[in-house]
Amino acid sequence: MNPTTMPPLGLGTWELTGSTCVDAVAAGIEMGYRHIDTAQMYGNEADVGEGIARADIDRDQLWVTTKLDNHNHAPDKVIASTEDSLRHLGLDRVDLLLIHWPVELDELEETLEAMQELVDRDLVSNLGVSNFTSEQLRRAAEAARVVVDQVEYHALLDQSTLLEATRDMGITLTAYSPLARGKLLTDPVVTNVAGARSAHPAQIALRWLLDQDGVAVIPKASSKDHLRSNLDVLDMQPLSTNDRAALDDLPKDQRVIDPPFGPDWD
Repeated sequence: MNPTTMPPLGLGTWELTGSTCVDAVAAGIEMGYRHIDTAQMYGNEADVGEGIARADIDRDQLWVTTKLDNHNHAPDKVIASTEDSLRHLGLDRVDLLLIHWPVELDELEETLEAMQELVDRDLVSNLGVSNFTSEQLRRAAEAARVVVDQVEYHALLDQSTLLEATRDMGITLTAYSPLARGKLLTDPVVTNVAGARSAHPAQIALRWLLDQDGVAVIPKASSKDHLRSNLDVLDMQPLSTNDRAALDDLPKDQRVIDPPFGPDWD
């Protein structure tokens, strides 16, 4: 796999732990997922690693992302915690290492410099950030080669300012919580489009994202039915102009992930 080519649809593992996480990762890889997303903060890197090992896939065929915990931004902690992540995952490298949240930004350049050291040691292939605003992203991109900003994005949240910035810089926006924590599954507009296409509402919400230039998506799923349904989105035709316009016209003011340490969003 080209180390700069991230599959556009991945498996998110936030809130998946134990055997549920192991089984989901193993089943997902066996179905065809080639992009797995985890984080130190999730407390499930060992479970993800067990799922990867169970699937018995060639390492070069799999893209694995993890993220630094908020307490691990100091250079020595960047190095030590990433080495711990690799041990938990049972891998000799990760394809993408992200700063999970824009905290302690007075150390941002030093954090990125330590992350680059991991790239130089072949323990990490690519660097990125998560939950960074457009202004924060530009600062990060001046200090290191950043390839991803992973943020909440779905048809109920406007990310046009950030999308303009990521596209200008050639950075991929990876959408987490792409179903708005389930809100889109019962939205009448989404369910109407899904019904007309004999599709699941989740598939419509995911296709809306994947139809956009420079956007990847990492929906969480644990059951085999949901894993398969989400993966099948890759084979769906793009939304029609009318269907896309219907989702475009939904209110775009519903942010579902907003912790107290989050930034002043775009």
